Amino acid sequence: MIKTLQKHKILLLGTALIAAVAFSMVSTPLVGADHAWGKYHWDLSQVDTEASPLKLGNNLTTPEWESSLKGASTDWNGSVLKNKVVAGDSDAACSPTAGRVEVCNSEYGLNGWLGIAQIWATRGRSSHITQGTVLLNDTYFEMPEYNTSAWRNLVTCQEVGHTFGLGHQDEDFNNTNLGTCMDYTNDPDGSTPGQLNNEQPNEHDFAMLESIYGHLNSTDSDNGGSNGGGNGNGNGRGKPAEAGANIDLDDPSSWGQAVKKDALGNNSVYEKVLNNGTVIVTHVTWLN
Repeated sequence: MIKTLQKHKILLLGTALIAAVAFSMVSTPLVGADHAWGKYHWDLSQVDTEASPLKLGNNLTTPEWESSLKGASTDWNGSVLKNKVVAGDSDAACSPTAGRVEVCNSEYGLNGWLGIAQIWATRGRSSHITQGTVLLNDTYFEMPEYNTSAWRNLVTCQEVGHTFGLGHQDEDFNNTNLGTCMDYTNDPDGSTPGQLNNEQPNEHDFAMLESIYGHLNSTDSDNGGSNGGGNGNGNGRGKPAEAGANIDLDDPSSWGQAVKKDALGNNSVYEKVLNNGTVIVTHVTWLN
């Protein structure tokens, strides 16, 4: 009888351990987070941005867009990479400013895209981002289908996330939402029963940023250095060639070589190498 009880206890203990491991695997999907946008990242650490947050330049023209940027900034500050919204320092073309991200909206035309994120980065081992821009296309956001806070929040959050060095967690518009703005969807606020809200980043995004920026010290090992100075505070204009003068926002063929497609087969990421060795990486969010 005692042996039978001992066997029963061992069986229950083994079952409990299996269940605990299974629960751990389900409840901690952060291990092995891997949706970085290639190898591109700012030459910044958590400590750097706690002392001097990465600047997001507000060049926006409506209260609705400003609200979306403010919300995205607050949400992303839940990660180790700290940021703050400051006055914009760009022009009508949304030219970049060294050491920061400029965020702009305008009627960019019926060219098929809702938003674009661009980063300028050094080549070679470091692949440090030196400046970035986010462009939000009012031509579509003024249409009833997209003229909602949910769509503005999703696209703003996603494009800002790209300028931090994050890619997508998922690129299928029609599957179940993952509860992150780094997930393509046709239901950004999760209004369909059973869907999650995709207007903010989630813990998986934060885990990815932790793996990129959670170190104690900056790690600039490239002799060429960073146009941004590595402190997120740059306020000087990039050189004309770095400003992307040869990139036509209506003409994807000017964005360089397509290096990635989305789930619908559309080219979604482009890379262009300038004469000075700078790489311009363009991510485009197309209409579904």
